[in-house]
Amino acid sequence: MDSLTHVELLWLEKRIENWIRFGHAAQEQILDRKRRVLSFAPGSIFAFVRWSANDFGTVVSRIDIVRAVAPGQRCTTVPFVRPGGDILLRLSGWSKVEQVLQIVDAVEALGVDPADAAPDYWHHVHNRLSVNEVPRGYTRSRHQAWLQRRRTSS
Repeated sequence: MDSLTHVELLWLEKRIENWIRFGHAAQEQILDRKRRVLSFAPGSIFAFVRWSANDFGTVVSRIDIVRAVAPGQRCTTVPFVRPGGDILLRLSGWSKVEQVLQIVDAVEALGVDPADAAPDYWHHVHNRLSVNEVPRGYTRSRHQAWLQRRRTSS
């Protein structure tokens, strides 16, 4: 039984653009020039962005921050993700997606890999979104506390 979570990425310029914003892939399979599959180990966290449009404009803008699950664990289905995952954050609409991408940039600016940030932080990001400002909720001290908690619980 395969223990990895597989994410199918498709890139049809200005039509369908699926990409991984952050995460550490355990494996990559290139299917052709426009399609590839990234696979993630159980417990790893990644951000999956989906955007699609038709002749009249944007149809879907979505970001899912997902924790890959182990075989037999319960999971939520996500399009293009097999078998699914533990959804830490799911938002639709380009303005919200853009704010989350700015939050990811802010976490990286701290010198923290977003894939290593506390999962609880991603659970609550949607509460911090506003129309006019980018929340800066994650801090180095919060990250250090998360790392300490993770070390003591394993």
